[in-house]
Formats: sequence, C-alpha cells, structure tokens
Amino acid sequence: MAGTGWLDVSSGASGDMLLGALIGAGVPIEVLRTAVDAVAPEPVRLQVDEVSRNGFAATRCHVTVEDSTTARTWADIRALLDAAALDAAVRDLALEVFRRLADAEARVHGVAADDVHFHEVGALDSIADVVGVAAGFVHLALDRLVCSPVALGGGTVRIAHGEVGVPVPAVADLLRGVPSYGGPVDLELTTPTGAALLVVLADAFGAQPAMVVETVGVGAGGRDPEGHANVLRLLAGQGVSTGSTTGGPPAGALGIEANVDDLDPRLWPDVIAALLDAGASDAWLTPILMKKGRPAHTLHVLVASDAAERVRREVFRQTSTIGVREQTFAKHALAREFVEVAVDGHRVAVKLARLDGELVNLQPEYADVAAAALALDRPVKDVLAEAQALARSQHG
Repeated sequence: MAGTGWLDVSSGASGDMLLGALIGAGVPIEVLRTAVDAVAPEPVRLQVDEVSRNGFAATRCHVTVEDSTTARTWADIRALLDAAALDAAVRDLALEVFRRLADAEARVHGVAADDVHFHEVGALDSIADVVGVAAGFVHLALDRLVCSPVALGGGTVRIAHGEVGVPVPAVADLLRGVPSYGGPVDLELTTPTGAALLVVLADAFGAQPAMVVETVGVGAGGRDPEGHANVLRLLAGQGVSTGSTTGGPPAGALGIEANVDDLDPRLWPDVIAALLDAGASDAWLTPILMKKGRPAHTLHVLVASDAAERVRREVFRQTSTIGVREQTFAKHALAREFVEVAVDGHRVAVKLARLDGELVNLQPEYADVAAAALALDRPVKDVLAEAQALARSQHG
C-alpha cells in the first residue's frame, strides 16, 4: 500500500500501541510474528485482542515473554539483528531505532554507547516491539509518514535507576528538535521505545497532511484511565494536493525556525546555501533583538515534509542553535516554468508563473542578466527590461 500515513500520538506512543495500530490498519499478524521470531533468542508470543479504551474500540497487542535474567548491551542487540533472517529494510530500521536508543542512554548516563545496558529497553518485549513495528511499516510501504506533536504525560515513573519525572531522561533526549508537550494526564504516555520509533519512522511532525484515508488502525495502551482514551491512531491512504498549482513544496510544508545570537555573521551565506542544497525550498534571515539587548537573527526555513529531516540536520550541523521550532503551513504556489530568451545572442533564463493558464508574472534570472550585461557592455537595467519584453512577447 504505497501512500501517506499519519500517526496521532496525542495520547503518547509505545511499542505495543504501534503494534496494535498496525494490526488495526490491516497488517497481518503473521508479518509481525515472523520478524519477531527471526530475532528473539528466547520464546516471545504476540497476542491480539479487541478492547475498549474510554469507550473507543481499539486493538491491543500483548507481547508475552518468559522470565529472563539475561542483560543485553547495544552490542548484543546489534549482533542479534545482524544474525537474524530479516528483510534488509526491517533490519535497517530496527538497527537505527536501537542505535538512537543507545546514543540517548549513553548521553544520559555518560558512558560509551556500546556499553549501554538497556534495562527495560533491552528486554525481550522491547526487542519484539521494535522489530515488529519495523516489519509492519515496511509491509505498509508508505511513501511518507507524518506524526502529530508527541504527548508525554506527566507525574513520575519508576525505572531501573529509581523514580524520575515524566518524560524520563531518555525520552527527553530522543525528542530533541521534535514538537512535544506535557499531559494530558499524569501518566507516562511516551516510552523510550515509542519515542525512538517515532523519530526514526516519521518524515515530519505536524497536523494530518492532505490525504484520502483508506484505513484507520487504533492501537491500545495497557492502561485505561478514566476520562482519557489511551490509544494511538494510524491513518493510511493516498496523499493529495490541496491546490491546483504545481511547483514548490507541497501543501503542508514545514516552517523551521531558530533564534541565533552567537554565530559569526560571515557564515550565514554558507549556512543558507547548505540548507538549500539539503532540499529547503527557501531560507532567509530576520534581524532581531533578544534579551539583554543582544542582536541576533531568526533563521527561517521552508521545506517539504519529505526533506525535513535532512534540512533539520543541516540546521544543527551548520549553526550554533541547540533547538528549533516547527509549524505546518499550507502553501499555494502558482504553476511555473523556465524558458530562455536571447538578448543580443546571450541566453537569459526567465521564470514564468501562470494562474489558470494566464501569465501573471515573469522574472529573468538575475545572474544571467548580469553576465549578459557585462559581456555586452550594457547597463544591467537595460538588459533586464529587454529580457522581460522578449519573454512576454514570445511566451505571454
């Protein structure tokens, strides 16, 4: 089923909730079981039940394992995945999820990633969650997956290192740069496994994209708190365009922003060039004044959802910011095309924009105009005007 998917994680995310949503969306349970059996070094069972969560029907996937005292590091889990008879795409996804988890735990505890003992995450049920979810999404073969902002819950939870506040440290680390929020109940709603799966699987975070929904899977969490439906929804179908125009990023493009006050300003042209090379459709700066009167810039980036992860990485790599904010925009772009005109034998590219077939804007490429003006020893403004007139007469 190639197409578009949207994850509603307004009640958080965990491995078993994602498994339930996949099954509810039509992924055969045997797809998940086959992948899990290929990896699990000890017996693991997946049991599926139809349940109710605060009055809503949902699919609950129980992962049942025998008691085990085996401690596993990231290196141990990597060896299990490398040796398993898995589809390459499933293996790659599962490896990336556990790598993210290992890196997060390493930063939290100040140790090397290969030495991380995963505690709860390294347990058999979490291995089953990761591999099963990876197999399910590979089966769906979505071209694009968007995830809503992540609900974290609240209160405290007991982990192997004692009682900590929600979100637990690994979740807070994993969701850096991802929109998230506390609540809506004082329970742990997003687990480390769930957070790692979201950041690896999702192409973008935001509202439901424009799509024709064909199937809905509702995965149930283990608890059923009064007044709150503890479920995760997966909507899958075909993406659609919301406008009659073409070109530029699709409707639902992301705006990425960051305020930066400590970057050498000479670097900004290279930063913007790197973002455009990574797939941004536009990038620009706004001068601002921050607290204590510090001069700074707001970096604005507009990017299609399928390139958002690459561009987001470049923002962090190329600038000194340690966080970004994002929002989804509906963009309506005119249909456009490029043509060429000849000004005294020198080619000048011209971008034309049309509304319902009518030419409403045209603009010669300035670099071509400047080069022609230099070669012809003519004023740039004259060459610009001639190129515009030629384009209108030939293509208007």
